Amino acid sequence: MFDGMDFSKMGAMLQQMQDQAKQMDAEAANLEYTAKSGGGLVRVSINGRGEVNDISIDNSLLSDKESLQILLMSAVNDAIRMVEDGKKHAASQMLAGLGGLGPKN
Repeated sequence: MFDGMDFSKMGAMLQQMQDQAKQMDAEAANLEYTAKSGGGLVRVSINGRGEVNDISIDNSLLSDKESLQILLMSAVNDAIRMVEDGKKHAASQMLAGLGGLGPKN
């Protein structure tokens, strides 16, 4: 696993990883993930940091609180999953760029 690794360069590698993590966090703020539920009756947009940017609710749901709650939870959960998948992908890319430390296919 550690064959051919030069441990004297570990400090530089860690600094590079920290710099890349900061850059990824800054880029994440500019990403937007949108999930829909109920055939588009509810739409939730979240940035790459997991902060909700927008929620859109069709007027037809305003009189049906239970359906609205279910569809809203579904859309929020889907958007959160998208953010997590994006983070996992970015981390995998970062590790792959540091000498193949990322997951093997």
